[in-house]
Amino acid sequence: MPQLAQRVGRAKPSAIMVIAEKAKQLKAAGRDIISFSIGVPNFLPGDHVYQAAREALSHDSGQYGSNRGADALLDAFLKHIEALGFSGYGRANLSIGIGAKQVLYNLAEAMLNEGDEICFAAPYWTTYHDIADIVGAKANVLHCGPSQNYKLTPAQLETALARKPKVFLFNNPSNPTGMVYTREEIAALADVLVKYPDTWIVTDDIYNSMVFDGIGYHNFVFARPELRDRLVFVDSVSKTYGMPGWRVGLIAGPESVAKAVTTLNSNHITSVPEVITAAAVAAFSGPQDIPQAKCKEFAEKRDIVVNALKAIPGVVCPRPQGAFYAFPDISVAFGKSHNGKRLENDVDVCAALLEAKGVACVPGSAFGEPLAMRISYTCPTAQLQPGLDRITQFFAELT
Repeated sequence: MPQLAQRVGRAKPSAIMVIAEKAKQLKAAGRDIISFSIGVPNFLPGDHVYQAAREALSHDSGQYGSNRGADALLDAFLKHIEALGFSGYGRANLSIGIGAKQVLYNLAEAMLNEGDEICFAAPYWTTYHDIADIVGAKANVLHCGPSQNYKLTPAQLETALARKPKVFLFNNPSNPTGMVYTREEIAALADVLVKYPDTWIVTDDIYNSMVFDGIGYHNFVFARPELRDRLVFVDSVSKTYGMPGWRVGLIAGPESVAKAVTTLNSNHITSVPEVITAAAVAAFSGPQDIPQAKCKEFAEKRDIVVNALKAIPGVVCPRPQGAFYAFPDISVAFGKSHNGKRLENDVDVCAALLEAKGVACVPGSAFGEPLAMRISYTCPTAQLQPGLDRITQFFAELT
């Protein structure tokens, strides 16, 4: 029998989806399950988005679209990023994908040869390491533990860049930690980046509209405009507009990168469908009241989550200031038992929590930090406190 390609053996199922599927199965079997596992915003876009999709459907041409993206979408995205602080970009600097995940995969294919090095901080979004493995790149993971608020330091970045990696991948606000870099922190990292001109910079900033406490969104290119020629900004409609299932991701960056991604699109996806494109245009161009209201709601939920976790003896949780995640250090539970079962690591803790209390969280080892677990607090508000109470009870019962 013919053998599959070696890269398939390097591909692994998403750890997040494994937990989410397990929770779904238990719920279907009649268990009372509260899921803090999957990172979806759990709200729907405004009526104007659906109206735009209906209108596009009624006039659907049934034809292929642009590999780069429809002009209307590119123009709407240009206005969107200009409001964030990116100026001087044109359509030639942009390209699209079927969600930010596919965009990141295209960027890996465009930038990384087999054996090239890519560096990124841990905790990291699980897909970063998976993509590196699939394309045969070497991942240099920079560990940033809770003692440094899960944030990369300039000294760590300097050491990593001295190895001359082909790509530096950066996530702000962060999934899984919810941490946000301040203007000053971004500027300090940018000062390091300018010294290493042979490294591409990819900023995965799809949570840029979900920043709390007045910190604001900042990017390296704002601090050091000379980085523009090698920096790629990644965004999506998924989190900001409650549209993860619509699958629209975009990049802004050097023309050469946008052209490469567009060429790959011509071989991978061809285009984003007309109806989806119209919905994305409406999301970027229409009223922003729902995203703004949800940002305020998530900040309030953040406070509830952090206060509950702080009250659990031994659990440490740096205060997240964006996205919709908390990432507590739960290592206080290691070596203890629950209902007679010894808990050796984060996987054991999350498995026991799901089985005993019906609360689904993702083990931190999936994100490169085995001392923690990720809590996604986008569940209905009525479920939030009961879920946190169950976590509190679980830790109180450890022996």
